[in-house]
Amino acid sequence: MFLPDETTAIRREVRAFCEQHVAPVAWKIGHTEESVAAFPRELFKNMAAAGLFRIPFPEDVGGRGLKYPATATATVIEELSYYSNSVAAIYDVHCILAGHALEYGSDATREKFLAPLLSGKVIGSFATSEPNASTDLSVSALETEAIFHSDHIVINGRKRWITNSPVADFVVLLCKDDGRMTEVVVDLHAKGVTVGAPDKKLGNHGQLTADITFENVVVPIGNVLGKRGEGLKIALQVLTYGRIGISASGVGMAQAILDHGSHRLKTRRAFGQAMAQFQHWQFKMAERATEIENARNLYIKAARRMDEGQAFPEPEAAMAKWYATNLAGEFAREGVQIFGGYGFTKELAADGSHYRVEEIYRDCKIAEIYEGANEIQKWVIARNIFGKDYTG
Repeated sequence: MFLPDETTAIRREVRAFCEQHVAPVAWKIGHTEESVAAFPRELFKNMAAAGLFRIPFPEDVGGRGLKYPATATATVIEELSYYSNSVAAIYDVHCILAGHALEYGSDATREKFLAPLLSGKVIGSFATSEPNASTDLSVSALETEAIFHSDHIVINGRKRWITNSPVADFVVLLCKDDGRMTEVVVDLHAKGVTVGAPDKKLGNHGQLTADITFENVVVPIGNVLGKRGEGLKIALQVLTYGRIGISASGVGMAQAILDHGSHRLKTRRAFGQAMAQFQHWQFKMAERATEIENARNLYIKAARRMDEGQAFPEPEAAMAKWYATNLAGEFAREGVQIFGGYGFTKELAADGSHYRVEEIYRDCKIAEIYEGANEIQKWVIARNIFGKDYTG
C-alpha cells in the first residue's frame, strides 16, 4: 500500500533521528537490567526536542496537525522498533495510550496533562491490567474502584505491568464505578499512590513496568476522561490504536532480522560458499520478505481507516496485530539460527561484539501478549467472519 507523501516524509525524519540518537544507545538500553536509573531519559528528551511526541496529535492541542496522524504514528513506531522495541513501547504508551486517552478530557485536563506530555516535560502511563484482570476487562473482574463524591473521587486498588509507571508523572486509570467503568487521570505524586520497583522481564528491558497501588487517593472530579461509564469504550478505542502501533513494532523487528540476517548470509561462508547461495535460505528469506510487506500493508491499512474516522478499524487492526507480531516471533527464531552461536550470545567475550537478533528474540514475545493477546485478535477476526451470534 502506497504511503501518503506526508507519511513518507515522517518516516525519513524519524529514520534519520533513529540513526543519530537511538542506534548508538539501543544495545545498552536492551541489555541493562530494569531500574529507574536505567530509563533512557536523555533519549526521551531528544525525542521531545525533535517533536516526535507531537506527531500523533492535532494542532489545537499542540500537535503537528497531520492529515494522516495514525499512519504517521504507526510508522514512527516501526522505525523506533527497528533499533529498539523498548523505545517503541515507551513511545506507544506515552503517546498513543496515555496521550490519546487525554484527548477525551476537559480543556483544563488537557492543558494540565496533555500539553506537558507533548513537550516531554512529563511522562505518561496507562493502566487497565490488574493482578486478576487483563484480557478480561469486565466490571466483575476489575477491582480498582472509584468512589464519587460531590467534588472529588476516592480511588482504591492495584494495577499491574504498567509501562512507564516507575518514571511517570501521571496514569490514565480504568476503574469500576458503581457497576460500570470510568477513566480517570491520576497524579502519581498524589498522597496514597505507591509505585513499585520495576519488574525484571525476559525482554524489553528499557520499557519499565511496575505495580501501582492506590490507597484512598483523592482525585479532583474534573480528572474524569469522557463521561462516567464510558471508561471501557475509551480504553478499547485507545487500545485499538495501540494495537496498530504494536503491529508496526512487529514489522520493525522483522525488518531488522531480514536486514541483519541477509547481510550475515552473504558474508558467512560454509562448505566453500556463502550461505546466501543455499536455496534453503534464499526461499526462506523470500517468504519472510513477502510476509513483512503483507504485515506492513495491513497496519497501514488499519491506520488509514482510523485516519478516515473509523475508531475501531476491524478486522484490519486485529489482523495486523496478530500477523505482524506472530511473524516477528517466528522470524526471530530463524534469525538466531542464521547467526548460530553468535545469535545466542548477548556479547562475545573475545571481542565485545553483539548481534541484534538475540535482543529481538527476547523482545518480540511480549508483542504477542500486550495490548490484546493474539488469541483475542483471532477471536475479533472470527467475529467479523461469523458474527456475534456465533462467537459471542
